[in-house]
Amino acid sequence: MTAVPVGMNYQGTGRRSQALGTSWLPRSRHRQLEMGPLRSAGRTASHRNLQHLFLFLLFIGPFNCFASYSRATELFYSLNEGLPAGVLIGSLAQDLRLHGVAAEGPPTRRGEPALSFSLASQGLGGQYVSLDNRSGELHTSALEIDREVLCLETGAGSPASLPAPSSEPCLLLLDVLVLPQEHFRLVKVKIAIRDVNDNAPRFPVPNMCLWVPENAPVDTRLAIEHPALDPDLGTNAVQTYRLQDDYGVFTLDVEENESGERTPYLIVMGALDREAREEYVTLIIAEDGGTPPLLGSATLTIGISDINDNCPQFSDSQLNVTVYGNSTAGTHVATIHAVDMDLGSNAQISYSYSQKVPQPSRDLFHLDESTGAIKLSSKIDGDAPRLHRLTILANGPGCIPAVITVLVSIIKVMLRPPEVVPRFIANEVEGVVYLKELEPVNTPIAFFTIKDPDEKYKVDCFLDGNGPFKLSPYKPYNNEYLLETTRPLDYEVQQLYEISVVAWNSEGFHVNKIIKVQVLDDNDNSPVFPQQLIELSIEENNAPNAFLTKLYATDADSGERGKVSYFLGPDAPSYFSLDKITGVLTVSTQLDREEKEKYRYTVKAIDSGLPPRESIATVTITVLDKNDNSPRFINKDFSFFVPENFPGFGEIGVISVTDADAGQNGWVALSVVNGSDIFVIDTGKGVLRAKVSLDREQQSSYVLSVEAVDGGDPALSSTAKITVLLLDINDNPPLVLFPQSNTSYLLVLPSTLPGSPITEVYAVDKDTGMNAVIAYSIIGRRGPRPESFRIDPKTGNITLEESLMQNDYGLYRLLVKVSDHGYPEPLHSTVMVNLFVNDTVSNESYIESLLRKEPDINIEEKEPQISIEPTHKKMESPSCVPTLVALSIISLGSITLVTGMGIYICLRKGKKHHRADENLEVQIPLNGRIDLHKLEKKPMEISNI
Repeated sequence: MTAVPVGMNYQGTGRRSQALGTSWLPRSRHRQLEMGPLRSAGRTASHRNLQHLFLFLLFIGPFNCFASYSRATELFYSLNEGLPAGVLIGSLAQDLRLHGVAAEGPPTRRGEPALSFSLASQGLGGQYVSLDNRSGELHTSALEIDREVLCLETGAGSPASLPAPSSEPCLLLLDVLVLPQEHFRLVKVKIAIRDVNDNAPRFPVPNMCLWVPENAPVDTRLAIEHPALDPDLGTNAVQTYRLQDDYGVFTLDVEENESGERTPYLIVMGALDREAREEYVTLIIAEDGGTPPLLGSATLTIGISDINDNCPQFSDSQLNVTVYGNSTAGTHVATIHAVDMDLGSNAQISYSYSQKVPQPSRDLFHLDESTGAIKLSSKIDGDAPRLHRLTILANGPGCIPAVITVLVSIIKVMLRPPEVVPRFIANEVEGVVYLKELEPVNTPIAFFTIKDPDEKYKVDCFLDGNGPFKLSPYKPYNNEYLLETTRPLDYEVQQLYEISVVAWNSEGFHVNKIIKVQVLDDNDNSPVFPQQLIELSIEENNAPNAFLTKLYATDADSGERGKVSYFLGPDAPSYFSLDKITGVLTVSTQLDREEKEKYRYTVKAIDSGLPPRESIATVTITVLDKNDNSPRFINKDFSFFVPENFPGFGEIGVISVTDADAGQNGWVALSVVNGSDIFVIDTGKGVLRAKVSLDREQQSSYVLSVEAVDGGDPALSSTAKITVLLLDINDNPPLVLFPQSNTSYLLVLPSTLPGSPITEVYAVDKDTGMNAVIAYSIIGRRGPRPESFRIDPKTGNITLEESLMQNDYGLYRLLVKVSDHGYPEPLHSTVMVNLFVNDTVSNESYIESLLRKEPDINIEEKEPQISIEPTHKKMESPSCVPTLVALSIISLGSITLVTGMGIYICLRKGKKHHRADENLEVQIPLNGRIDLHKLEKKPMEISNI
C-alpha cells in the first residue's frame, strides 16, 4: 500500500509545499480549499456545519493562523480487495509530517490539546475503513472490501447479477479533519482498490443452443450470443474458451474488439449431415487468466438445421393391381407411397400423373395428390380398356420427380360378385380402424354382412392377411360375421395392419374388403438404459464441473410418451449433477481417491407419459489415483536397542512407512541417505540391518537419516531419523592397570602396624553397568605367613591383618583375581602381588631371582563378594531382648536428630556432597597412577613411625 500526498496549497501566498511519500502520482492540477460547499461522494448536514465552523474561526481566530485553516491536502493509497479487518492502510500523521507543519506555526502553549483525526462524514468509504483518532492510522474494517460490489457498473445488455467491469479506477473517497484549530486541515484521502482474481467466469444462461446448416462449409464461423462474463479486470477476466468434446468437427476461436471484449466463435471443421446426426451436445468452458485460473461452463447444444438435400423415392418401380369390371365408383384400387429423408417443407411430396397417361385413364382413376390413393372415379364401362398403365410422379421441392408405374388389370365379370357390407364397432375413419394397444382379447372391431346379389349362390367368407385377428360367424344369424382381436396389440411391434375380408360364391367369384387397423400408442413402455450398470472412472484432483459421461435411455413409445428426462437418485452425493434433458453427468468438485475411491448411486430415466414410467440404472465411479501423497513414516523418530556383537545382517528393527496412494504411486523404497555404509534397509519389508557386527566399546550409538521415496512420476519423498543404541554385553575382562607386572615387588617393614594399607590392585573394565563392576579377591597365597594380608573386594586395597614377627620375614606372593559381575558369565583377570617383608633390601638381585621362579600356589575357589551382607546372630538369651529394643529406639532417635540437623546445615550453606565411593563404576585415578608407576621395581618402606 502506498500513500501519495498531493500538493498542499496555501491560500494567499501561492507557495506549494509537498509532504514526503513513498511514491508520487502526477496530477494535472491542484485544487485549493474553497469556502464553498465541500465536494464528496455524499453531501450531508455535517458538511454545512463544517462550513459554518470555517466562517466562525475566520472571524475569531488570529489572522496569522488563517493559512492553517485553509490548508488542504490529498493522500492516495492503494490496496487489494478482500483483505481482513485490521490491515494497516496508512498513517496520516506520518504521511502528512504533521510535526514539521506544527513547527512552522506559532509556538505551542502549555496545555495545548493533542492532535486528533476524524472523518468528516460517515459515507460509503467510512464503512470499509476505521480511523484511529489519536494516531491517524487507517485500517481496514470488519466489512470486507469487494471491488466488484463497490465499483462495477451493470454492463449494457448483460444481466444485472453479472456486472461488467468499469474502465475508471475503483476509489474510496474519505474526508478527514485534523484538529485542533492551530493545525486544522481537511485531508482528501483516496484509496484505490486493486482487483484480485476472486470471480470465476459465468455464462448468463446454463444452456445455449446454436443452429448450423447441414451444408455449412468448412471454416464457417458462428458467433456464440452469450459469452461468459467475469467481473474481474485485465488478465483476471475471461481469456480463452474451449469445448470439452468437439466431436472432431468443431472448434472454438476468440475474437477481441477494440473495447477489449472477447467473443467466442464456433468454427465448423468437417462435413455435417443432419440425416446422420441432428444435434451435438457438449460443454463450453471459459477460463480466466488468473493464477490459478478459474473456470466456468455451460451446456452447448449444436443443432443441425435441415436443407433440401434429399428427393422423394419409391421403394418399387412398378405396382400390379386388379379391379373387377363390376366395381362401383369409389372403389379403392391402390395407394402409392414415396419417402423423403428431409424434414418439414423440404419433405413435402405431391403425386401427379405423367403426361404419358391417356386422358381416359385419368378420368377413370382418381389420384389423390397428397396421400397417393387411387380410386375409381366412375363405374367401369364395358368398352373400357382391360389394361391401364398409370405413370405416377412423386414431386418434391427442387427435385427431379420419382417415377412409379401402376398396371391396373380390369377383370371382366359376367355375374355379379358377392357383396360385403361392413358395420364398424370400433372407431373408423375412411376405412381405417383405430385401436389402442393393450386392448383386451376378443375386442370387437366390425360386423360383416355377406350377400349374394343373385340370391342363388352359396357364399363363403374368410379373413386374408396376417395379424392378431379372427373372423367368425355370428350366431344365430346367417351371413353375419364378427371381426375381433385374438391377442393384445402392441404398437412397438407393429403399428398398422392391413387385412382383407374375402367373400367367395360357388361359381368362383369373390370380392375383397380391405380393412386397415391402425394401432394407437399408449404409455406402456418404460425407458430402457443400454446397461443397468454404468461403470465410469476419473482421475482424482479433477477440474471443477468435469464431464463424466452422457446417459442415454430409449423409450419405445411415441411422441411425448417416448420423451425421456434424467434425474439423480436420492443416494447420489450433492456434488454430482445430471442434465435432465441431455443426460450429461458432471462432478462439480475435485475428487480425492484417498478420501473415497468408489462412488455408487442410482440414476433415473422418466418418460413424459401419463402416468409417467421410469427405469433405474446404477452408476459406479472409480477415482483413479494420482501421486499426490508423500510417503509417511509411522513415527518421526525411530529408536532401536540392539545388543553389541549382534551378527551381521541380523534384523535390527522394522521401519514402518505408508503411502496413501495406490499401485505404483504407493510403492515405497527406503534408503539410508546420511552416507553410512554400515547399515542397509530391506526395501520390501522395511527391515534395518547392519552389514557387520557392532561393538559398543567402539561406538555406542548411531544416528541415521532414512528417506522414503514412492514410485510416482514425479516421485515424492519424506525422511525420518533412526537412532540405533547398542546394549552392552560382557565381552571385556577387567584390565589390571596396577601393578603393571607380576615381577614387581614392594618392601614392607616389619614394624608396620596391623590394619595399615600396604598397596592396591587397580583395574578397569571397558563394559558398562554390572558388566563393569569389579571385585577383588586373593585366590592364592605363598610366604612365611601369607594369611597376614587381606584385600578389600571393592577397592582392591591390600592391608596388613596381623603383626609381623621375626619369623615372618621374607617374600610373600599373593595371586589376586580381578572379576566383573557380567551376565551370564563373569570375566576375570589375575595379577601377582609381591611383598618383601624386611627392614631393608640388601640383595635386590636375589629378590628378582626369586620372582622369576614359578610360584607354587594353591588356588582358592572362593569367589569375591562386593556387597557385605549383614551377619545375623542367633539370640542366645531371651533376657537381652528388652535391652536391645531400648537401645534400638535410642539409636534411631539419635540418628534422626543428627540427620535433621545435618539437612538443616546443608540447606543453610547450600552445599551438596557426593561420595565418590557410592558410584559403582570404576574411576581411573590419573594422579595416583603416576605415583604408582614411580614405585615399580623400587622397594617402599611401610611403617607406622
